[in-house]
Amino acid sequence: MARLDFDVQRAYLARLGIEAAPPSVEAMRLLVGRHAERVPYETLWIPAGEAWSIDPYESAARIAVDGRGGYCYHMNGALGLLLSSLGYAVRGHIGGVHGPEGPQPAVMGNHLVLTVEQLPTETNPGGVWYVDNGLGDALHDPLPLVPGRHDQPPFVLHLEQVAEGLQWHLTHDPDGGFTGMTWTMAHAHPADFEAQHQWLSTSPESGFVQVPMAERRDATGADVIRGLVPSRIGDGARTDEPVTRRAEWFDLLADRFDLRLHGMPEETRERLWTNVLAAHRRWQESQTSQS
Repeated sequence: MARLDFDVQRAYLARLGIEAAPPSVEAMRLLVGRHAERVPYETLWIPAGEAWSIDPYESAARIAVDGRGGYCYHMNGALGLLLSSLGYAVRGHIGGVHGPEGPQPAVMGNHLVLTVEQLPTETNPGGVWYVDNGLGDALHDPLPLVPGRHDQPPFVLHLEQVAEGLQWHLTHDPDGGFTGMTWTMAHAHPADFEAQHQWLSTSPESGFVQVPMAERRDATGADVIRGLVPSRIGDGARTDEPVTRRAEWFDLLADRFDLRLHGMPEETRERLWTNVLAAHRRWQESQTSQS
């Protein structure tokens, strides 16, 4: 990976509330954890009609300057650039998030994975770390790329080597938002994700198109909003009543997810609200028809 423009890097670090530091396991943990806590996983740009690319430089500028987030290509693409700019040995990989049906070739490319190398510790002598802020509620901290159980409160995660180490598989906690994710250790390029990005962000069959959402992970769980319904996973788990007033919904985005949308034109805000409200009503109708 290349390097960020210095001004973008400075603004990025300011959003995370940290100073630039030489590469180390401790500095990486702090940076990745702050990223999880302060940069929301969000798809609100889709119902707002904002056609985002997955260019990592554009993603980093949106996060650093515009106060936005994104889904995996944006989150991990920008994070990888930031880490690379700070001197970390970062690689991107092709992943595939899957449901209970298990890993499927068709989903490969629906996720961008990061690994960071050359940071050995006593418990991770190989020095390779799995870094992933693009899975919403899953990871708060980097994981040593070591098979076995890994605790990330409130979740228990498992890593498994597949195909003699050429692939890895993450099994999420049963209380998490997805079942698992497989990735290959081959080096990835942005073009590897373009087709999946187009489908995920535009197809009427895509869950991201059907249900606008935002998530923000912390050390004990994650705050989530799907459409108009806020909830909490982990410590303090709950599901709140739908937020059906426009002003209250935007206030919730700002207060709970740090999505202030300060640069969004009023007509785009109105389009976002109209489409999210419509998605909520479709969901209500589907619930009624199933009961």
